[in-house]
Amino acid sequence: MPAPTAAGIGLRQPHAALLRQQRPPLGFLEVHSENYFAPGGAARAVLADLRQDYAVSLHGVGLSLGSACGLDAWHLDRLAELVAAVEPVRVSDHASFARVDPGRGAPVWHGSDLLPIAFTDAALAIMVSNVQQVQERLRRPILVENLSAYLAWADDGLTEPDFFNALAQRSGCGVLLDVNNLVVNALNAGDDEAAAVRRACAWVDRLAPGVAGEIHLAGYAETDTLVIDDHGSRVHPPVWQVYAHAVRRHGPVPTLIEWDTDLPALDVLLAEAAQADAVQQEARA
Repeated sequence: MPAPTAAGIGLRQPHAALLRQQRPPLGFLEVHSENYFAPGGAARAVLADLRQDYAVSLHGVGLSLGSACGLDAWHLDRLAELVAAVEPVRVSDHASFARVDPGRGAPVWHGSDLLPIAFTDAALAIMVSNVQQVQERLRRPILVENLSAYLAWADDGLTEPDFFNALAQRSGCGVLLDVNNLVVNALNAGDDEAAAVRRACAWVDRLAPGVAGEIHLAGYAETDTLVIDDHGSRVHPPVWQVYAHAVRRHGPVPTLIEWDTDLPALDVLLAEAAQADAVQQEARA
């Protein structure tokens, strides 16, 4: 088999059979952790088979690391079992919250979404505590991803990269740098493409060296009012520009091509991964 490339793709069911048959050279495969919480079954069998030839990165959406009411013990237990079974190269989730305790003895509400946190000292303390709890349970550091967010909190007192720098320093976690989210947020702030690239590159420059443990690239959809982080198309040119800057700034960080909606043929994903490899090779040269 050829030497693996640096970039990886998400393992999605429509591509599983072809991946198992062809075993194309890839740096890693990434899966959504929650889709594999059930022990046994066909999904786990496919993952176990591919794990023989590929590193696997577990990427979650449900830890709710920013929730003031704390973590869901069941969720963390299932994640710990999956980590033990898969032995992933990385484990990650988002700088978001989904759980809220309404009080008065009512059950905890779960928002089933990646809701944005406030960039405040209080929110930072909550996230540091939750991240440390996860890392102690898993016995490994995790990565925390920056969000595409369509609102901001009035009491934000820290810049987003400074928040992540402090989180990494105080908890020992790393950052999953989603370059697409940086561009989407800049476009939704009213920037044109050139200004969005500059704003995103400035964000990348503020992130502390050595903190980024994985990079995500994806496509976005433009509507009349918003740019949506839908992971449903090829990576857009502004995102490639910021990615090249991020590689020059932070080195050859493992990179994922995210594609979750309107899945293309496997060859399209492999071509996007090859382009990410080419950007890294050019930056090294």
